[in-house]
Amino acid sequence: MNLIKTMRGGLIVSCQAYPGEPMRDPRTMTQVALSVVAGGAVAVRVEGPDDVRAVSAQVPVPVVGLWKDGTDGVFITPTLRHALAVAEAGAHVVALDGTRRPRPDGRTLAETIAGLREATEALVMADCGSVADALAAQEAGADLLSTTLSGYSGERPMRDGPDLELVAAIAGEVSVPVVAEGRIRTPEQAAVALERGAFAVCVGTAITHPASITRWFRETLPSGPE
Repeated sequence: MNLIKTMRGGLIVSCQAYPGEPMRDPRTMTQVALSVVAGGAVAVRVEGPDDVRAVSAQVPVPVVGLWKDGTDGVFITPTLRHALAVAEAGAHVVALDGTRRPRPDGRTLAETIAGLREATEALVMADCGSVADALAAQEAGADLLSTTLSGYSGERPMRDGPDLELVAAIAGEVSVPVVAEGRIRTPEQAAVALERGAFAVCVGTAITHPASITRWFRETLPSGPE
């Protein structure tokens, strides 16, 4: 739990690249992780066992690891097998789908967390999409709750920016730390998330995904000459 305390009020940076992108390489993600740590990140969030293994061997801060398998439904560290692989790769915290939706291996979230605890010392971050998810994940034994899946699980509308209402609502109902994550694009939004009750803030795309950042700038500019 001392590891969690090191994240209080801090910035967790998600260092991920999508399959097929130029930056999708463990060495590149390690360099990105080292760069954000140099900038003050209190932890990094990394996807895939290979990237987790590479990054955890280099960075001096906690690694939140996950494994995306699929694109629909429950696909963020969807089974106990995935969770164990992420922990064994060196993640200090395993992030997994914390919604109440059925999991591919038929286990409940509580059974998944229990199985992970039996085999490893990794902590658990439950990625939630609603207050009901957060309450259920807390009951299941999660050490941290995040708002990562707001707008993706079907219980809340997709927003252009962060779901600060959900951050405040969850923080007001649970006793475990809440990490604000999802569509946070500015330092101001991150600060408001902390004001609304977040324990820490996780930012990814706005810091570590050049293709998206470039597109945001390009879309604000007038069209070039015909």
